[in-house]
Amino acid sequence: MCDLVARTGRLRQRYQSGFRLIAGCIPFRYRDDNGGEQKKILEVLMISSQSGPGLLFPKGGWENDETVEEAAVREAVEEAGVRGELMDFLGHYSFKSKKLQDQFCPEGKCKAALFALHVKEELHSWPEKSTRQRTWLTISEAKQQCRHAWMYDALVDGFMKWRENDLLMVVAAHEF
Repeated sequence: MCDLVARTGRLRQRYQSGFRLIAGCIPFRYRDDNGGEQKKILEVLMISSQSGPGLLFPKGGWENDETVEEAAVREAVEEAGVRGELMDFLGHYSFKSKKLQDQFCPEGKCKAALFALHVKEELHSWPEKSTRQRTWLTISEAKQQCRHAWMYDALVDGFMKWRENDLLMVVAAHEF
C-alpha cells in the first residue's frame, strides 16, 4: 500500500495559447562499472506506458497551485517512484496527444518543460506502481526505447547536450 496519492483530473491544469502545459524530467544516476575499472556508467530511468509499447520519461500536467519544478518532481514520484535533486532545465518540447484532448485543448496540443533529475532515492511503493514498470537504461538503450519522437529529442538534444556542457564545466574548473 502506498501512502502517496497521485493527482487526477484536469480542474487545476495550466493552459497557454492553446497548449496544455506539461512538466517532466529525465531521471538519471551513475552506476559503478562492474568491469573492475573506477568509472561510472550513466543511466536514465524510463517507465512503461499505460497505453501501449515503448518507454517514457515521467511527465504530466502542470497544475496551477505549483511551480513547473514542483510539478516535475511530483510526476517523478507519482509515475516512477523516485526522488532526487532537480538539476537543470533541459528545454521545452511540443507534441500532440490524442489522449490529452479536452475542452480547453481540443487539438491535444501540449508543451512540456523537461528537467534533469539526479535520483537519490528509489521508493518501494509509489502511486502508480501497479500500472507502471521502471527500467534503468544506458543512453544508447534509452534512445532505442523512446516511445515518442519528442522524448528522443529531449534525451539527445536536451539531456545529452546538458551532460556534455556540465562535464566541460567540471573539467574547466579543475584546470584552474
